[in-house]
Amino acid sequence: MVEAVVSQGQSADAALARAAAGENRAALRAIALGTLRWYLRLTPAVESLLERPSGVPSPIRALLIVTAHQIEYSRNVPEQSVHAAVDAARILRSARSTGLVNAVLRRYLAEHRALLGRVDADLAARTAHPRWLVDRLAQAWGKQCEAILEADNLHPPMTLRVDLSRSTADDTLRALEAAGIEASKIQWIDSAIVLKRPMSIDQLPGFAEGLVSVQDAGAQLAANLLDLRPGMRVLDTCAAPGGKTGHILERLGGEGEVTAVDIDAERCGLIRENLERLGRTARVVVADARDPASFSDGRPFDRILVDAPCSSTGVIRRHPDIKLLRRPGDVAALAAGQLAILKAAVRVLAPGGRLLYSTCSVLPEENEQVLQRFLEEAPGAAIARMSPAAELTPGALDRPIGIQLLPGAEAGTDGFYYACIENTTAGT
Repeated sequence: MVEAVVSQGQSADAALARAAAGENRAALRAIALGTLRWYLRLTPAVESLLERPSGVPSPIRALLIVTAHQIEYSRNVPEQSVHAAVDAARILRSARSTGLVNAVLRRYLAEHRALLGRVDADLAARTAHPRWLVDRLAQAWGKQCEAILEADNLHPPMTLRVDLSRSTADDTLRALEAAGIEASKIQWIDSAIVLKRPMSIDQLPGFAEGLVSVQDAGAQLAANLLDLRPGMRVLDTCAAPGGKTGHILERLGGEGEVTAVDIDAERCGLIRENLERLGRTARVVVADARDPASFSDGRPFDRILVDAPCSSTGVIRRHPDIKLLRRPGDVAALAAGQLAILKAAVRVLAPGGRLLYSTCSVLPEENEQVLQRFLEEAPGAAIARMSPAAELTPGALDRPIGIQLLPGAEAGTDGFYYACIENTTAGT
């Protein structure tokens, strides 16, 4: 799984879906994601023990890093991890590598504190982030940069969204308590509950019935910021896998019309699956959000959510493979796509309607800078009023345009950006 991400450029989710099954799935996932989380710290330490790292087969290199992760971050007896790695080399049909694996890992076991001490002198390596991203975070956030990097390496909380049209947070807490599950309300948003320990969704009371969903508290702000009212026509662009679509429908309480658009047919299937569990109905369309003709029926929308594809640098703690898969040039390309989606969306926004732009990025190039360019090129659009950041969630920051939530900060959410736009034209 680690090799698929590092050497083949697959997402961790795709690699896990293909490789992990059965009763060991949770353990395999924890080991793989843990290794990816710390890959950029462990790799220089391990490779310093290799005469020619590039000459080592990629599965064996991955095996060495996975074992180093087990030595550093698991409760396993280190010597047993080394023995298991040697056995794994044989299973990988790399018998000639067994001696190398044994020798390198035994030396790593003896010298790992000194090896990592040298690695940790560098901030990017110590926090296991690519240098280009550290540089951009430092430029954007100054002294807050290191706190962001450290938050990226924490294990994220498991947060639930309660369908407030059918239940309450208090009722949900009582159901969780009856099932022996420790949880607490998040005080600044009425729909969110955080579990003391993550668990399988199969064990969650009310999940199968659609009473609760898994969604970060920061992401739950989106439906609130749209200022939804019964009877509205709502467009959710780039909607997969459908978490925000479901929340919008819950807020409308069955009195409204929602169109969910995504360019990927398979991911549109995920939207339908989520809505079926929730017992909600929306028009789900496989279409390009940059082309309104591919999904619009000609009638304007009262509310539009543009949850734009982005670098996902605000959710690294949930998706540590982002550190390895994202490239510096990706950000400019993503920003161009975000601008194109905004320009298309505002064309189908009703006069006086509200558009919410959202990303899970912490990079200004994808957030307020995109909005600034959009406003310069869309004269009929204007910034819509939002509550000050501090009133929305603890630790949120007002930006030149919109608000930013940083990962881990005071509210404990992932990193999200939000800005509201109003169509001020007399007609579309």
